[in-house]
Amino acid sequence: MKVEVLGRGCPKCHKMADSIRGVASRLGLEVDIVHVTDLNEIVERGVMLTPAVFLDGDKKCEGRVPTEAEIRSWLT
Repeated sequence: MKVEVLGRGCPKCHKMADSIRGVASRLGLEVDIVHVTDLNEIVERGVMLTPAVFLDGDKKCEGRVPTEAEIRSWLT
């Protein structure tokens, strides 16, 4: 499963990646987390507020850090 965290590397971006990694670990899932920091790519993908997360190419969240329950629902 490919998870992309889009953002310039702010603390919220890192918190989001850590939360996703933690939930995936508790579910016994392997995820490939990729950080996308290029502003042009972020804008081209339609993201106006960061952090944002894409799961297998689909935007799941933008402009906030999701709850663990939300992340769990995306991964299952």
